[in-house]
Amino acid sequence: MSNSWVLPDEVLRDAPAYTPRPGELADLELLLTGAYAPLAGFMTRADLVSVSRRGRLADGEPWPVPVTLQVPTALAQGLDPRDEARRTLVLADGEGAPVAALEVADAWQVRDGVAGVGGTVRRLGDGGHGPFQRLRRTPEEVRPLLPSGRVLGVIADRPLHRPQLAQIAHAVRTLGAHLLVMIPVGEDGLGGLPPEALVRSVFAARDRMPPATLVAVPLSHRRDEISDALLRARVSAAYGVTHLLSTGEMLSGAGLRVLVPRELAYDSRDGQWRWREDIPPRNRRLALTQPEIDDLLDRGFPLPEWHTPPAVAKELARARPPRRHRGLVVFLTGLSGSGKSTIARGLADVLREQGDRSITLLDGDVVRRELSAGLGFSKADRDLNVRRIGWVAAEIARHHGVGICCPIAPYAQARATAREMALAAGAGFVLVHVATPLEVCEQRDRKGLYARARAGLLTGMTGIDDPYEEPTDADLVVDTSHMTIDEAVEAVLHHLNETGWVEPRLQSI
Repeated sequence: MSNSWVLPDEVLRDAPAYTPRPGELADLELLLTGAYAPLAGFMTRADLVSVSRRGRLADGEPWPVPVTLQVPTALAQGLDPRDEARRTLVLADGEGAPVAALEVADAWQVRDGVAGVGGTVRRLGDGGHGPFQRLRRTPEEVRPLLPSGRVLGVIADRPLHRPQLAQIAHAVRTLGAHLLVMIPVGEDGLGGLPPEALVRSVFAARDRMPPATLVAVPLSHRRDEISDALLRARVSAAYGVTHLLSTGEMLSGAGLRVLVPRELAYDSRDGQWRWREDIPPRNRRLALTQPEIDDLLDRGFPLPEWHTPPAVAKELARARPPRRHRGLVVFLTGLSGSGKSTIARGLADVLREQGDRSITLLDGDVVRRELSAGLGFSKADRDLNVRRIGWVAAEIARHHGVGICCPIAPYAQARATAREMALAAGAGFVLVHVATPLEVCEQRDRKGLYARARAGLLTGMTGIDDPYEEPTDADLVVDTSHMTIDEAVEAVLHHLNETGWVEPRLQSI
């Protein structure tokens, strides 16, 4: 595929636009920079079949794994590869700014509502925005900066602690190689670390590395480790890497020699990192696991200096402050009349009294009036309502506030989306199922909704003629049929205290 085609301005102006998913946007950037050469666009069906059968594109060029773009079927139906006026699709970033034009060469049905499209891409605009753009250099820009000879590539998809730094230094000395550190910025890193925080943490370790070239690369994770490893090897080779140091499961897929590191341990006799088998067990400390690191950060404890350089530890503490200082979304779900709104108000009052963080209550009825006016009660409208609530709560939590939400939220997928948005904002998410039985909710029926639904005067009532999908992933379950509202509020507070999200309550003043 060639990217030399040129489109008239009127074609671009009239072309439909679509924002791909984050992983597809990362693939798009790698296509545009030449890191996926010889691939110059998203694969067609012929490419996909050929890659799956022979490990080659339809034109015979070797290629390891699929690189695809999926769009809504309705959008694909409006594209026609045979019609110059209808074969262009503008691809936009998450903010809606045009990034590239796709010349559609093929479109096909993948599953209900989803189609695949393939064809050549070319860049539109000035090349993108966002943090650390100066580090997002193309392979063509990076290769001339590298000295001749061996180049050791390291894909730093996690912060570099002392064990990893010792491995890198040993490999550089052994090979006599120049070091190229590639920092993935296509999505959050290990432990939910935002890409910009990952970049800062890697740069904080730079004085502990051999002389190195650092570059940010829009890599994202595939669904399986083998595909991930093959594509990472391919991209590394495009940047001029001759040897690749694995940080996990890694396979060679581009003629690279892949170095699999041995296990290092900390020698308490002299404070050095050595091969594990060379240290007596009584003097040996193994590297901290990621859950151990996360737990120390969540509780506000410093990372030990024997394991993490202080500058790196400082960046990680900035990116992942203790839970008690981090943003939080408390999401209460349950039937109408279950008591979730009353519990939410009581929880908000207590947290406001403590004064540690700003508190915002997103009550279902208020949201329906102020944020979701005009939405009905179809499944699509209910999901959109919950998505809006989740987005607002995540933005509150992004800025270290607490968003307390209490919609009915009857569908599991919508609740899962709200959780994903909070986690993507670097915040916590606590799902509380107010599991008061339907018969108790009907007896209360403060708004008369159940009576109207039973009389056939109201349709789409959750629990009557519309389903409520009970959470299987709730962090806490309360039932106001056998506990008071005050007891339910105390149960939520106790959970937040125990998990470190809020400070223990002070004595009443």
